[in-house]
Parts: sequence; structure tokens; C-alpha cells
Amino acid sequence: MMPVAKERRFLLWTGVAALLAWVLVPIYWITLGAVGGRAAAYRWPKSIWPSEISIQPFLLFLHTEGVATSFLNSVIAACITVLLSIALGAPAGYALARYRFPGQNAYRLFVLLTRAFPLAILALPLAVTFIRLGLYDSPVGVGLVHTVLALPFAALVTQGIFMGIPREYEEAAWVFGCSQWTAFRKVVMPLALPGIAASAIFAFVISWNEVFAASILTVRHRTLTAYLLTVLAESPLHYRFAGGFLLIVPSVLFIFAVRRYLFAVWGIASK
Repeated sequence: MMPVAKERRFLLWTGVAALLAWVLVPIYWITLGAVGGRAAAYRWPKSIWPSEISIQPFLLFLHTEGVATSFLNSVIAACITVLLSIALGAPAGYALARYRFPGQNAYRLFVLLTRAFPLAILALPLAVTFIRLGLYDSPVGVGLVHTVLALPFAALVTQGIFMGIPREYEEAAWVFGCSQWTAFRKVVMPLALPGIAASAIFAFVISWNEVFAASILTVRHRTLTAYLLTVLAESPLHYRFAGGFLLIVPSVLFIFAVRRYLFAVWGIASK
């Protein structure tokens, strides 16, 4: 019989391989359909390697009217989401990790339940409110809604990070003359940077991929996902693959950029 340790290792690597296949195989098929041209997009059964590589679908997509503007709107909305979710979520996570107050567990539950509330129910009230405030059809308004979606993750992720940092570190800094803010800035924050970077990843991906609120709250200044939803509906299949691939690329690049930063924070060499 297989030893227990080897059996667990086998199950672990089998799960890792299945997870990688679940994530990477769809991305690979989208890339294959995007670079293989019209013939590769409609060929069945699919080939593992493209017979020819063509960037024509990408060029057509990039030259489509409105793509550059919608891309910029997505970047603005995602940056607003990342900044606000970290600026609001990190202090909330620190308070949940360091202080005890009545209703703390209920507060955690309510923070999490905000993600369970259907966004479609709020579509009409949000649209009316944003029109009155002058935020309708703007990336700023979309970024605010995306911040609401990302804020629970930011608060709960940073809470776990701050709980893993011993309070004794801060107390030692206080003994050596640091104020509470100085101890937080010079002792706690450097140790919490990996968790804050992970929260930034969640916030960016949530904002970049969200399409419902962006479609409801914008008309002329749509984000890239909302714009593609309308433009690619009647487009050829290889053109859709090109748009989907270019939609994936910024999110993947952001994740890998922050991932390298995480490794640098933890002292892991990344070459």
C-alpha cells in the first residue's frame, strides 16, 4: 500500500493540477482562438497548437471605435476601487483584529452579507441617486459601486493579516517611545503589506470583471467589459476571442506584478 505521506502528497498535487487546468485551459483556448485567426476559431475538433498565427483580430479590435476610451474608463474605475477599498478596508480590518466591542461578530456577519445582497435590486435606486448626484455615466460612479463590492473582502482579508501580527510588536514600539500611529506605520504596516497587496488584487479583479453595474450606470462612458458586452454580441467568433483575450491580459499582468511584490516582501527571490 502507498504510505500515508505519499498518498497525501499525490492528492495534493492532483488537486493543484486540476485547479491549474481549470484556470489555464480556458485561457489557452481563448488565446488559441484569438491568435489563430478565423480558421482556428471555427475549426472542430480544436488543435492543440495553432497552424498559423495572426494578429489581425487584435488590430481590428484595437482600432474599433470606443475601445481605447472604455479601456481608460475601466482603469479609472479599477484604480478608484483599489484605493478606496484599501483606504477603508484596512482600518476596518485593523479595528476588527485589535479591538473588542459589542456586536463585533454581528458586524463581521453583516460585512459579509453585503456580498449576498442582489445588486439587481439596487439597480434602479442607484441609477436615480447617481443621476441626482451627477455621478451617472461616469467611471467615478462605477468605481464607487465596485468599491462597495470589494470592501467586504478588503476588510476581512486585512483583519486576518492583522490578527497574525502579534500585538507585542506594537507594545514594544510604544515602550521605545513610538506613538500609536508611528508604531502602526513603522512596525505593523510593513508586515501587513502582503495582505494589503492581496486585497488590492481582489479589488482590481472585481472591478475589472464586473459588468452588471457598469452596464446599468453608464451609457456613453462604459467600461471595457460593458462595452464588449454590446459590441461583441454581433461580432465574428475570432473577433470575440481577441476581445476576451485582451480583457484578460491587464488583470493577469496586475496579479503577477503584485505577486512578485508579495514575494519580495516575504524575502523570496523572484528572478
